[in-house]
Amino acid sequence: MSYPTPNSPFEILPASWRDLGALRRLEKECFPIDAWPLLDLIGVLSMSNVVRLKAVIGDEMVGFIAGDIKPREDLAWIATIGVLPAYRRQGIAAALLTACESRLNVGRVRLSVRTENRPAQGLYASFGYERVGLWPSYYQDGSDAIVFEKQIVTGFGL
Repeated sequence: MSYPTPNSPFEILPASWRDLGALRRLEKECFPIDAWPLLDLIGVLSMSNVVRLKAVIGDEMVGFIAGDIKPREDLAWIATIGVLPAYRRQGIAAALLTACESRLNVGRVRLSVRTENRPAQGLYASFGYERVGLWPSYYQDGSDAIVFEKQIVTGFGL
């Protein structure tokens, strides 16, 4: 199933283990210090409780998102979201986030982001995410992570 991206050169598609090489390259380019090791990439591409989507232009993966669903907690974590630097500010991250959220089926979604990554924080705030915590020295280089959370409206209540 692909997600429509009107008037856009990219398409949002499900990702699978066949995307391992492309995801590995994307992780290294997007997160040079914190790129996931090979086993984590294999896990995110194969675990059953993960929503994984890729943004593609032609045959090239230009973006990726993974949402790890924790049904017992009515929670999902956006484990990673990245767009290749050359393709940023074209709506790809927003399209990935929208498509992923629509498939999570939980009441809350959380994610973490570097304190210095203001563009990503702005994107998440525009999607209704609010700051709920701080993880000191979370990243490899000792940088802190801000934890954001969003309440997802599910169903129709009175």
